[in-house]
Amino acid sequence: MNVLEQGWYQKHRWCALLLPLSGLFYLLSAGRRLLYRLGLKKTERLPVPVIIVGNITVGGTGKTPFTLWLCDYLRTQGYTPGIISRGYGGKVKAPRLVAELDNAALVGDEPLLLAQRSGCPVVVSPDRVAAGRFLLQKRPQVDLIISDDGLQHYRLARDLEIVLLDAQRGLGNGWLLPAGPLRELPKRLASVDLVIANSGYSALAHAGMTLQSGKAEPLLPDAPPLEPDTEIQLVAGIGNPGRFRRSAELAGFKIKHCHFWPDHHPFQADDFNMLSGPLLMTEKDAVKCRAFAKADWHYLPVVAQPDLAATTRLTTLLQQLRSRYGTQSGTD
Repeated sequence: MNVLEQGWYQKHRWCALLLPLSGLFYLLSAGRRLLYRLGLKKTERLPVPVIIVGNITVGGTGKTPFTLWLCDYLRTQGYTPGIISRGYGGKVKAPRLVAELDNAALVGDEPLLLAQRSGCPVVVSPDRVAAGRFLLQKRPQVDLIISDDGLQHYRLARDLEIVLLDAQRGLGNGWLLPAGPLRELPKRLASVDLVIANSGYSALAHAGMTLQSGKAEPLLPDAPPLEPDTEIQLVAGIGNPGRFRRSAELAGFKIKHCHFWPDHHPFQADDFNMLSGPLLMTEKDAVKCRAFAKADWHYLPVVAQPDLAATTRLTTLLQQLRSRYGTQSGTD
């Protein structure tokens, strides 16, 4: 956790020095949203339903594992989903359909992981409206679009908004950026369709979700397995590395050292010159490291498990969605 995040989540008083900048951030973001409400900025609607999966805080809240779960769940409901993403950390300017062998430096680490794991087409573009149109052009069978981390992308009209919260860290000091971790004020949660608390209870959420760790997998094919009780060095470039550390400990690994970089860090071979294996990293980081990985490098996959309240509310929301779009959405 960097110094700024420590201030946010440990509620250090010096963060108050940044409140004037937070006031400016509020005026700009609230003014922009007001322009969309008044119709002075145009909201554009795609011809299929759009579900936003986002958050109101910066940093990791479990959106990627939840999106993977959501893809599977939507298929059980008869939908053929596709995914659009900004491609944060990548270099794509125009819409691009992500291939499983793409470079994360080009398309972004999360979109590449989603393309490899979801079984859904994934399109990246800074313009999510353009991404959605490109997706439907290339994959016309898609009848529902998931927008990964697009809650504040108001130009894209949406049918459902799902927000993930980290129950352990909550909303920090409750202040807007940069004095706090919030992209929008807490009252924004009252306007979304489903709030899910990850890894614990939150009074702000409608439902909960846990992350279940799988078996550690090697980055290289045919490499020897990594067994629990092994002493490892932990590597992560994610928004909430503390949660990853807890997952590794619960999986039975003995952590010798932790090496944490900022979220979406563009890993290079030189980053590991001073590290000796075995290494254990997140799956999101693994997609950036396979090209220079060694035999004793492994990643720990996680699977989202929303609770009954989440699936019940989501089922109701999808039924309402079908009534708005007609029976062609979500049917075989």
